[in-house]
Amino acid sequence: MPYLIRSLANIGSKLIVTPRDNLTIARRIVRRMCEERDKIYGERRELHRKARKLRQFEPFTMLAADKMEQQAREHRATELNSIRLVLLGYGRLIVLDRESIADQLGFEALADLLNINSVDRERARREGLRTLAELIAVNDLENSAERRSDKWGAGSPLYQASLAAIQEFIRAAPESALPNLFAPGELLRPKLQPRLQLVWPAAQDTAGAD
Repeated sequence: MPYLIRSLANIGSKLIVTPRDNLTIARRIVRRMCEERDKIYGERRELHRKARKLRQFEPFTMLAADKMEQQAREHRATELNSIRLVLLGYGRLIVLDRESIADQLGFEALADLLNINSVDRERARREGLRTLAELIAVNDLENSAERRSDKWGAGSPLYQASLAAIQEFIRAAPESALPNLFAPGELLRPKLQPRLQLVWPAAQDTAGAD
């Protein structure tokens, strides 16, 4: 698996002829990384489950349970770190878009490549969403017809990569350098609530009423 990760990362780091190719490869690599990361997390959960079963027979199984939990924490740690670095790199590509992929492709081509369904595409067009950060990091519109988990942080592969990059920036940057990402006009700004207007029904004809 480490060899596969390195190979995919090397492919993605090479100069690509077109922005379309660049984004297409990014999607494939990030999806593969997320799948492998989820598999590793699943294997760790299984080890933790086995450790909890051993705990039921303590103190006789305490040492075995301790070793099992340590094994769970360390399981495929090197691969997880490699995956994290790949996701960070592609997350920065989405959030910053220094290569101006969105501008070069235009909205329709970008929506096609991200597989945004017609309903979400029309909403994005209406709200003026044009950048990779707006479409992916904020609104998570990649493969928008797919069902999403309600768990915080769950979303499309590119969304997860973007979230990882944002979290890393917040963790590593000096506090004085951190912008208010929730301020108006910033990346994680709250969505404006629709303006509600009460419309009273026309007065009914009461002629002839008792």
